[in-house]
Amino acid sequence: MAVPISQQYTVAKYVLSQKFRGVKRYPLVLMLEPLFRCNLACAGCGKIQYPDHVLDKRLTPEQCWAAAEECGAPMVSIPGGEPLIHPEIRQIVQGLVDRKKYIYLCTNAILLERKLDEFTPSKYLTFSIHMDGLKDEHDLAVCRDGVYEVAVKAIKAAVKRGHRVTTNTTLFDDANPDRVRTFFDEMMALGVEGMTISPGYSYQKAPDQQHFLKRTRTMELFARILARPKSGWRFNQSPLFLDFLMGQREYECTPWGNPTYNVFGWQKPCYLLQEGYAKTFSELMKSTAWEQYGTGRNEKCADCMVHCGYEASAVEDTFSTMSGFTRTAKLILLPTSR
Repeated sequence: MAVPISQQYTVAKYVLSQKFRGVKRYPLVLMLEPLFRCNLACAGCGKIQYPDHVLDKRLTPEQCWAAAEECGAPMVSIPGGEPLIHPEIRQIVQGLVDRKKYIYLCTNAILLERKLDEFTPSKYLTFSIHMDGLKDEHDLAVCRDGVYEVAVKAIKAAVKRGHRVTTNTTLFDDANPDRVRTFFDEMMALGVEGMTISPGYSYQKAPDQQHFLKRTRTMELFARILARPKSGWRFNQSPLFLDFLMGQREYECTPWGNPTYNVFGWQKPCYLLQEGYAKTFSELMKSTAWEQYGTGRNEKCADCMVHCGYEASAVEDTFSTMSGFTRTAKLILLPTSR
């Protein structure tokens, strides 16, 4: 497993403290979207479909810090849009580092190399580079030629400077398992800390709706990709979540585990669905009808197996059941035993 010991300890201590206090629903990762504007127009993403007056909005550093403190999650993921476009992204990140939050700044890496001087390497900061496959697949996914090569160059530069670097990959219905496995080899050869993977999720505003994965297809695809993992592969996510993607474990969605805060407020119920907004995190937790969401409860959730709904479920399993803890420990110590 690629997650550093200090981060594992912090997360474990946090989860166990919530369980000791009897808290049933608690956040694990804050999904912080400081803006929606992007310098790409990916066919599978609907963020830039907002009108210009929304795309021009930005969260201030103070709003970002307040959301992190109010939420209390030990980890903060900063997606977008493209966060490096934000004129105050350095201040936002530094403020979160000062608060000892483990940050995953999600970027397409187009601007990363020229922005590296603005960031100091830290165990609290990871650049999570959007990479959706080998060159042909990635450039097709982001709808622009040459982006893969730019991202690879930026990854090498960030690693050389001592930054923590991971990749994040979204796979769709047309993914080729053999090509994905080769892609894993190439990413690890770049020296990244680890990889995260997730099935394509259905943004209602996304231009391309035909390649989102159905639930059965998701399990078939990930079972083929992750069977007989190579010893050099490292994944920066719960091994039980990978089991779930392969159809080896069943989980209920825990959308409160990854609450989203953006220019509209606290998004109900999760990063993918927009069923209204709350002004405060407390209001989000108290006013959201959580029991109405998840597979088997809502038709919009029928095919979802995405990390923002189920990774926290896997972490909960690790600390709540002996089988989950034993399985997690086995896969951390013997990652090729899957």
